[in-house]
Amino acid sequence: MSETEEKNGKSGIQVISRAAAVLRALKDEKNGLSLGQIAQRVGLARSTVQRITSALMDEHFVITAPQGRGLILGPELSALASAAQYNIVEHCRLLLNELTHKTGETTDLAVMRGIGMVFLDQVPGTHRLTTVSKVGEVFPLTTTANGKACLAQLPEDEACKLIKNEWTRNGVEKDISSLLKELAQVRATGLAYDLDEHSSGVSAIGFAFTDWVGELHAISVPVPSSRFAGQRAKIEKTLLETSSNIHSTFQ
Repeated sequence: MSETEEKNGKSGIQVISRAAAVLRALKDEKNGLSLGQIAQRVGLARSTVQRITSALMDEHFVITAPQGRGLILGPELSALASAAQYNIVEHCRLLLNELTHKTGETTDLAVMRGIGMVFLDQVPGTHRLTTVSKVGEVFPLTTTANGKACLAQLPEDEACKLIKNEWTRNGVEKDISSLLKELAQVRATGLAYDLDEHSSGVSAIGFAFTDWVGELHAISVPVPSSRFAGQRAKIEKTLLETSSNIHSTFQ
């Protein structure tokens, strides 16, 4: 490749990156943004933003907002999104299999939906005594490893609302400060724990991640508490390795 071709290639990549930044800036703006507002959000010159948005408008990726109040995302993006074949279960299945292979324990994938965790997939462990949950089953946020992992990723005020809502529904009276301290520890270590909290005789460790569409998910390893102490170090190590891999995938 010649020096000129290499420079052109890098320039093209930069343009794509900048266009993506502009589209992301418009993602949650239903009322539209002006060129100046977009430039401020993406850290580019207004003239650069104008060139990029003009090209995006030609392809209908960006359109003028109603009543001419700035720019919004265009219909062509919706068409592309509907054609995308994205399945979080398929993307995570190999990692779940690897986790179970390395630990011998059951591995779960769940998504945070509203006020609970919905199980999406599970790879059963190889031990005679294992833990089993049904796909589609909904679990609480405050007493499960996957729920705590996701709560720890939220702004504190939002997490507090969900915690208090769950406790009120279930008649639980606790000091929220202790759980908030636990969530701070989850953020520091990357791992959340359920030590016989949700189900007697079952403990679990898990971590949370955000996928390409912005949804919070968690992968967790539930273990009969009778062998949790002996398995804990191995599960922690393997989960942290998996967490690193999955965050690289969805970054």
